[in-house]
This record gives sequence, structure tokens and C-alpha cells, in this order.
Amino acid sequence: MASSNPLRAALAAGRFCYLVELVASRLAREARLLEIASGLARVPGVVAGSITSYAGGAPGHDPLRIGAAARARGLTPSLHVTCVSLDRHGLRKLLEDAAALGIENVFAMSGDWPTAPVGQDRPPAVYDIDAVQLVSLIAGLRRAGPPFHVAVAVSPFKYLESDCVYQYLKLEKKARAGADYAITQVGWDAEKFRELKRWVDERGLRLPLVGNVYLLGPRTAAKMARGEPPGCWVPPELLALVERESAAADGGLGARLERAARTIAVLRGLGYAGAYIGGTQDPELIARLIARSDVLAPRWEEFAAELRFGRPDGFYLYREAPRARGPRREAIPLVLDTLGRLFPVRRETWLRKGLRGIFRAIDRSRGLARAVERLEFALKQPAFGCQACGNCVLGDLEYVCPLTCPKHERNGPCGGTAHGRCEVEDKPCIWGAVYARARAAGRLDGLRAYIPPADPGLAGTSSWINYFLERDARPRAGL
Repeated sequence: MASSNPLRAALAAGRFCYLVELVASRLAREARLLEIASGLARVPGVVAGSITSYAGGAPGHDPLRIGAAARARGLTPSLHVTCVSLDRHGLRKLLEDAAALGIENVFAMSGDWPTAPVGQDRPPAVYDIDAVQLVSLIAGLRRAGPPFHVAVAVSPFKYLESDCVYQYLKLEKKARAGADYAITQVGWDAEKFRELKRWVDERGLRLPLVGNVYLLGPRTAAKMARGEPPGCWVPPELLALVERESAAADGGLGARLERAARTIAVLRGLGYAGAYIGGTQDPELIARLIARSDVLAPRWEEFAAELRFGRPDGFYLYREAPRARGPRREAIPLVLDTLGRLFPVRRETWLRKGLRGIFRAIDRSRGLARAVERLEFALKQPAFGCQACGNCVLGDLEYVCPLTCPKHERNGPCGGTAHGRCEVEDKPCIWGAVYARARAAGRLDGLRAYIPPADPGLAGTSSWINYFLERDARPRAGL
């Protein structure tokens, strides 16, 4: 009897499999998407259709509706679940609805920042929780019954040390939170594919990896060369090659298929669990691609030597491992760390007990509690960009406020960073500073700690009071 979830079955059996990205764009008719789903269901090796939500930051068709309809046509759906426009309660409802429809496969991610102009059906940018916290939420629902099978994203194609290492640290958090397998971002660098697989194996994560294989045409290559959509990057050499190939009689289609087939061969040789196919939804082309990759599989090492579209001066983890310590430390973290050693309150000391009693007394007076909150804000806002969340985790994030990240990420950068720059605002990604400070202090291992979601009910209250009265949401190891 066939498995009701071919994707789960293939990964469990170690059988190389294929997922195909179905872009549920409003530019495509639903009827056409479902016709494609019917065709993909008949392609040997294709175990699921991965149905997008806010792909590239643009709203599309309801992925839940498309997923249910695709399932009825024989294609197992994998539903993209993003944190873009739903808070934790909305996400829980979406997941419960998916479970009620028999949809098990979900792809948990932060999601691209909304790109539509304000007033033109632009969804609200909510980002109440991040991708790691979303995986934890799904795992909690799974323990209660629904057999969710959870994919997460990772991008090894980062060429700045902080961007690259943090992607891997965040993947480890996702694995610990309950992820079942990981799908890479697009990239054309075999050494980076190898680097990720080696890192996962060395960490003992037991996390199957699915490599992203994109049929890259000239228009998309030009966009990705500009960093669109966020997190996708095509180097100048590859762009020039694709443009030359497009002058062929077939418009470069044959070259695109060959490059994709060779990439699949590399993934199979490296021990990846499958390929995530994007850039085409055509069942006939995908069948051709799979057949060609089967033929090329024995030559994977030859193709790995050719697939070298990275940054010549970029960071590669196994060429030069991250240094345990970096340059001289900044003044503010150094001073605050010194004060923390002189006046320890993160474990049960006499000082912590005394402050707990003081803040408990202050908390009994609304006026005093408000005065403490205003004092705290006056000190923290100029120094750290405090937004009075009441759930301060500065001490866990090297004195960088996560609310200064537009997506309010608490567990590391999203995949949209571009060589240390923020996807949303024209500024450095805040997580570069977190990484640099942790490295300078010799605390890179501390970045593996899971930071739980903030309690929105504490906004506008004193995090000092909330901390000592243990009301807030934070890592509590060592207390």
C-alpha cells in the first residue's frame, strides 16, 4: 500500500526524492496551478509540491486552498508557513486548519518582507515570532496529535563569516526545536553544498538535506544578480554565462536543464536526501531533468569541480574556521560584562534575592512600577534602541536589541541578508554585531541558546521587574 505521505516515506527510507516549488502567485490562474499539480503527481520521483506563501514578499493565492486542491489531484502538498502577516495565534489556527484538511508537510520560515506599495494589497508585516519559534510552535502542536512533517530553510551560500556561521547556528536551533529536514536556498557553489553537509554530519544533527536546484534563465539571473528576491544571489560570471547561453536556438533551455541535472548529480554524490526544483513547474521538463540527472549521477565529482560560482574572497567554513576570539572588545559590552561579574544576578545570589524583594515591593504600586519602567526606557533607548517590550534579552544577545531587526528575529538572522546588509533597511544586519561581539568575548557557543518568543502582554512594563519576578520569556539556564 502506498504511503499517505510519500515525502516523509522517501526521506525516512533514504531514497533520493524531488520536491517541486509551486508558486501560488496571483498572476497564475488557480485552475492552471491545479492542472500542473495533476501533471506533477504523475512524474516518477516527485514526492511533493511545495506551495509558496508571500513568495518574494508578494501576496498570492491562499496556499491552504491550493494545497488541499492539489492533494485531491494526487500531489502531496508541502505548505509554506511564514511569519509575515500572522501572529502566533493566527499561525496556530492556520496549522490546525491544515491538519483538519490532512496536510502534514509544512515548510516553516520567517518569510520575505512585503514588497507591494502601501495601499496596494500589501499585507501587514507582523513577524510576531521567528522561524525557530515557529518550529517550536509546530512541534508543540505535533505532540498533541497532528503528525506534522517540518521543513526549514538554510542558506550555506553566505560569504561573510557572521552570515555563514549564524545560518548554521540557527539551523541547529531549528533542528533542536523539532525540524525534520532542511531545504537550502538557491546557489551554484558545490563547495558550499559540501560545507553544509559536512557541518550537519559533524554536529550529529541527523537532519536530511534537500538541495535547491533552480533552472536559471537570463531574466531571473539578472534579478538575482541585484539581490532580488532577498537571499538569492547570482555572481557576475554566472550571469554572463546564462546570457551567452540564451543566444542559442532554444533560448538556453538545454543549457539550463544540463546545469540543473549536473547540480542534482552533485547533490546525490554528496549524500543529500533530495532536490527542491524551482524555476519551472512544467511536468514534462521536470521529468526530462530527473532522467538526465540519473544518467549523469556517476560523474558527480567532475561536475562538483565545475560548479564554482561563489565569491573568490568569500568565507568558507572549512578553509578557515571561525576564530574563537576576535579583535578588541567594544566598550559597552565590556563594561556591562564587568558589572555583571561584580554584581551577579543571573544566578541565585544574595544580590538577586535582595533585588527580587525590592522589585516585588515596587510592583505593588502602579505608580512606582511605571516610574521604574520609564527610568529603564530612558537608559536603554538611547544606548540600545529599546522599544519597551518588557522581555529584555540584551544580556543574551551581546547587548543588541532584537527589536531593532525589522523582522524582530530573536534567534539569528533571516536568510535575506546580503553580505552583512539587512534585507529591509539600508543598514548592516544587527546579527553581524551580535556575532562580532560574541566572537570577541569568546562566547560563540552561547549563540546556540534558544530565545523564546516575547510575551506581548508585558509590552510597556519594566523588564527589570519582570526579570526578577520571573514573568518574562527568556533562556533561564544557569539560574
